[in-house]
Amino acid sequence: MNNTQQLKGKTAIVTGASGGIGMALCRKLAGYGMNLVLVGRNSEKLAAAERLAREEARSAGSMIDCLICSGDLTDTGFEEELIRSGAEHFGGIDVLINCAGVAQHDAFEDVTPEQFDRIMASNVRAPYFLCQKVLPWLRRSEMATIINICSVVAHKGYPQQSVYAASKHALLGLSKSLANEVYQEDIRVHVISPGAVYTDMVALARPDLSPEGMTLPEDIADIAGFYLEHRKNDAVIDEIQVHRTGKEPFA
Repeated sequence: MNNTQQLKGKTAIVTGASGGIGMALCRKLAGYGMNLVLVGRNSEKLAAAERLAREEARSAGSMIDCLICSGDLTDTGFEEELIRSGAEHFGGIDVLINCAGVAQHDAFEDVTPEQFDRIMASNVRAPYFLCQKVLPWLRRSEMATIINICSVVAHKGYPQQSVYAASKHALLGLSKSLANEVYQEDIRVHVISPGAVYTDMVALARPDLSPEGMTLPEDIADIAGFYLEHRKNDAVIDEIQVHRTGKEPFA
């Protein structure tokens, strides 16, 4: 069954909503008529993401509601507040997409403890405890879904990305364990592991890459949409790995 109507009026939290993939995710979900909790650090960029999401919803013939939550996801107090605010504002939460993350491009020997802690806090600790805090609300939803935006580096180790790779290995590992803890409660936990997507973050981490032939944020949003459109199906895909057209298959 492929039924987008089942998503209309549901509520999704999207972290990293002010960035390339996060903004594309918000537009995709808005097109389904889903309400949004947009989470990020930059309130102006979040407001721009909200405007684009509302435009997408209107073009699809829907009216949606949005809530902007601007703050630092490594602050557990902020995490608790955004979950509480979202649940109170919309009457519940159906979907959590952990998209926010920090990249790194440094030689192994040059990484400082401060860099290590910052990346692990953003890429592992924040999604871990967001998942933990949202579970009570997901248990009340018939569409309960968590989608963690991981990375190809969760399966491979690229040079000068040691901390980033370690964080994405950890995110994949926690996704696997969480999925096995909650699947009998009809809570789905999915992973998308893309290679290089043309965003500002990837441009920073991989300055050797050019935008030509790159995966786009909209491609990743479409995959998240696939998970949600097929949420009521009995066939489940746990993880989707994605590579750009110029990358050799199964490499």
